[in-house]
Amino acid sequence: MHTLSELNDVLPQRRQSQRMPMLFVGHGSPMVTLSEDGFAKAWRSIGRSLPVPVAVLCVSAHWMTRGQTHVLAVDQPETIHDFGGFPQALFDIQYPAPGAPALAAETTSLLADFAAYESHDWGLDHGTWSVVRHLFPDANIPVYQVSVDMEMSFERQQALGETLSSLRERGVLIVGSGNVVHNLRMIRGDGPAYDWAETFDRWVASCIARRDFAAIAHAPERHSAFQLAHPTVDHYAPLNYVLGAVRQDDAMLSFNEAIDLGSASMTSYLFA
Repeated sequence: MHTLSELNDVLPQRRQSQRMPMLFVGHGSPMVTLSEDGFAKAWRSIGRSLPVPVAVLCVSAHWMTRGQTHVLAVDQPETIHDFGGFPQALFDIQYPAPGAPALAAETTSLLADFAAYESHDWGLDHGTWSVVRHLFPDANIPVYQVSVDMEMSFERQQALGETLSSLRERGVLIVGSGNVVHNLRMIRGDGPAYDWAETFDRWVASCIARRDFAAIAHAPERHSAFQLAHPTVDHYAPLNYVLGAVRQDDAMLSFNEAIDLGSASMTSYLFA
């Protein structure tokens, strides 16, 4: 496993490749998107180092469906402010990136075995734009989303990710946006991380380092802290979509290795 300081050793070889790198990003609180340092600084650093993609496909924890996979297929996605109780500056943010309807149609066909449908009733939720606006601040890269099917097992989500992986050769940057640990009920401001949160975060990192993605898919049975780490599984699901698309020869890099607010992991991964 590489670290962010080794980024320039990992990516140059991929700049000559047709295969795009891929990200799982711990997005944390929407307030992170207003930050000029810390976690957002790492997102901007990654964005400057990435090859320029044809489009960004984001699997966000904040677009949940049941029994179906929806693919955003609009020309100009709206910026969705799907939260409350935050400063007006957050609601004022717009991320006017174009959509990718042709790629969305292709993606829908690719995912025929996963009950996939084109959708025109969504936009870019904050799990997507809060991260992508730092990766590509000019909003000039087309962005579309694939929903998280909440009735799908983690194993099945990894299988869907494997199907999506062919898009990497088409220049599509796949981004999963969620959190390795996400328990909003136990957030404690500036307090230290809970022991169980750090333990689960490290366990996931060790599984990724040894490419034991099956263990991650079976985390509810494999790790006693899973229920505390994820009272609901929406923020864990995007990690499984991304891991399914990892190739055997992908190098793996971790960054933003920290627990924010006591119970939200910001730990993120790049695969290239």
